[in-house]
Amino acid sequence: MRMMTLKQALATGTLLAVAGLGAPLLAATQEVTLDLVEPITDYKLYVSDRTAQLVEDTGALVAAIHAGDLEKAKALYAPTRTSYEEIEPIAELFADLDASIDARADDYETAEKDPAFTGFHRIEYGLWVEKDTAAIAGYADRLMADVKDLDQRIAALTFPPETVVGGAAALMEEVAASKVSGEEDRYSRTDLWDFQANTDGAKKVFELVRPLIEPTDPAFVSTVQSNFDDVDQTLAHYRTANGFEDYEELSDQDRTLLSARVNTLAEDLSTLRGKLGLD
Repeated sequence: MRMMTLKQALATGTLLAVAGLGAPLLAATQEVTLDLVEPITDYKLYVSDRTAQLVEDTGALVAAIHAGDLEKAKALYAPTRTSYEEIEPIAELFADLDASIDARADDYETAEKDPAFTGFHRIEYGLWVEKDTAAIAGYADRLMADVKDLDQRIAALTFPPETVVGGAAALMEEVAASKVSGEEDRYSRTDLWDFQANTDGAKKVFELVRPLIEPTDPAFVSTVQSNFDDVDQTLAHYRTANGFEDYEELSDQDRTLLSARVNTLAEDLSTLRGKLGLD
C-alpha cells in the first residue's frame, strides 16, 4: 500500500463510509477506493475554486443589476454561469440549490410567471425579455445568497467517487440529448458558453482519474482524449473575441455535428465507472 497523508487517510474513511461498504465487500473494493482518494481530493479542491469564482462573478452581475446597467448585466450573464456549469457533474449533491440556481421555466406550473422560478434563468428572462433590471433585483439577491450557500457547503460535502465519475458522463449525455436543442439558454442564446463549461468540467474529472486507467487501457484513454479534442475543436469554430456566437447562428448541420461529437464522448465516458470498479 502506498504511503498516504493524513488528509488522504481521512478522505478514504469518508469515501468508504459514503459508499456504504459492508465488511465482505470492503477488502475487495478497498484498493480501488484508495486509488481514488487523491483524484477525488483534487476534484474537491477544483470545485472549491470554481464556487469561489462563482461567488465573485455573481457579485459583479448582481451589482450591475442593482445599478440598472442592462447591457453590462447581459454581458456578464454567460461568463458568470461558466464556473457553475463546470461543476454540474456533481449537481445532484446539492439538488436543492441546483433547483434554485439553475432550474428552467418549464419546471414550474406557470413557467416564467411562477414566483418560485428563480436563479440564473429567471434573471436571463428579465434581462433579455423583460429588459427590466429593477424587476429582477430580488431574484439577483436570491442568486447571490444561493451561490454563497453553495460555496460554504463544499468544504463539508462528501464526494462519492461513483457520483463524480458517473456525473461527468451523465452531463455530456444531457448536453447531447437536450441542451443541444437550445432549450437551456433560450432567452440569451448563450448556449455555447454552457457547452464549453460542461465539457471542461467533464474533462477535469477524466484528467484526474486518467492515471488510474492509462497503464492497463491506453487505447481507451487515447479514444476519450480524442473525443474531447473533437468537441473542443468543434466549439472553437464558433468562438468570437468576446466569447461565442449566438446559438441561433448555428445551422441544423452545425448542431447535428456538435450533438454527434458530444454523444460519442458521452458514450465512452459512460464506461468510465466500470473501468474504475465503481459499478
